[in-house]
Amino acid sequence: MRIAYFINQYPKVSHSFIRREIQALEALNIPVLRFALRSNPDELVDELDRLELDKTQYILSAPAVDFLLALGSCLLRQPGVFFKTISTALKLGLRSDRGIFRHLIYFVEACLLTVWLKKAKVNHVHAHFGTNSTMVVMLAHLLGGPDYSFTVHGPEEFDKPEFIHLADKIHHCRFVVAISSYGRSQLFRWIPAAEWHKVNIVHCGLDAAFLAQKATKIPKASRQLLCIGRLCEQKGQLLLLDAMKQLHDEGINCKLILAGDGPMRKEVERRIAEYQLSKSVEITGWISSEQVKSLLLESRGMVLPSFAEGLPVVIMEALALRRPVISTYVAGIPELIQQGKNGWLVSPGDVNSLKIAIQELLNASVADLEAMGQHGFDAVNAQHDIEKEARKMASLFTGAIA
Repeated sequence: MRIAYFINQYPKVSHSFIRREIQALEALNIPVLRFALRSNPDELVDELDRLELDKTQYILSAPAVDFLLALGSCLLRQPGVFFKTISTALKLGLRSDRGIFRHLIYFVEACLLTVWLKKAKVNHVHAHFGTNSTMVVMLAHLLGGPDYSFTVHGPEEFDKPEFIHLADKIHHCRFVVAISSYGRSQLFRWIPAAEWHKVNIVHCGLDAAFLAQKATKIPKASRQLLCIGRLCEQKGQLLLLDAMKQLHDEGINCKLILAGDGPMRKEVERRIAEYQLSKSVEITGWISSEQVKSLLLESRGMVLPSFAEGLPVVIMEALALRRPVISTYVAGIPELIQQGKNGWLVSPGDVNSLKIAIQELLNASVADLEAMGQHGFDAVNAQHDIEKEARKMASLFTGAIA
């Protein structure tokens, strides 16, 4: 069994869960080839991610002649299939948010990927994210490439399922993976009931080394909160700053660290200055997983007031380190965070509820917080052990190939 993974950008700071999944499959003696459209080595901060660069073959790094040869190969081998697939790409492009030209690019990329997959004798290819990466592997399949499957994370796939042709991608695939029960329910909405059997749940997971870490006590004097994630609208950092301003105005002392970077950084910095929170809020930029881990262990808890999500891996990591989490009733998050047991759930967009939850976390005793943290660890250990989840994937691959 030779499996290939295809991702839009790999490795990537926020895609450590894909690396863990691949490595867990390899630990089961399943060879996994890595293919991706691109990577950005300059943004990588983890050595484990950097090691993946040399293991990955990149479509957009191929010389132009390779694309021409791939087009010629696919045309000569099966001219009828070639023209039928390009016609499909054009029709999908007409009814998409990306347009015809972008879908023609996907078709050309699919031709090269098809050649690479055949040369490597790949039995099955799996894509992560149901957007352009899955479009490329679907077109490669229609060109005569191997069967495929893909993992849907959300929220993007659920925001525009018709424009990314989610139903078509599921129709042609062997199976599709959702990372939560919520995700599975959203996929059910867009496909016929006769195809519901294709939808499976495989959680993102943490490796044995992460789950084996001993409990570290919460520093008694800590008033620090950590928010981990890309600085963008959907993560809710601007509302978190609104809540911090209210706490500051009420004389409640605490520190917030924003671990991450992104397109909204200038707006976040402007808001921090406007609210006079420069002594209370710090932005780290992208940092390594070890640095994130250290900050979590120094913190009283984590907060992530997202508007839209799948099921964030950073929540799993915080709970695995036995730190309670404040987050929102969004997507798969309530499947992991239980109100009052291992964290707090607030209504998305509700600044007052967020402020109250932060106050409750700050006022809770260390003993109570550590008890919540242990409940969090137990939940992650039960639901998000990557070894267990990789065995589920391996079983799906075996069934698909058989």
